[in-house]
Amino acid sequence: MNPPQGGISKEQWVELFEATGLNEATMQRWHQLFEARYPEGHASFLTWLGESAQEVERIRRWSRESATGQE
Repeated sequence: MNPPQGGISKEQWVELFEATGLNEATMQRWHQLFEARYPEGHASFLTWLGESAQEVERIRRWSRESATGQE
């Protein structure tokens, strides 16, 4: 999985999140909010990171399902 030219990898993105103090729970919440508020933007972002179409759908489904009762 390679990011587009000039982009960053998923691993680099996670490192940035962790450097700002986000942990697994807050990163999950970030995905939940991104999917709930801007679903197409969330899909575009995941694709920009170099995720496959199958992985984009898996992450989006996980974001929706894990958000139940949290909005």
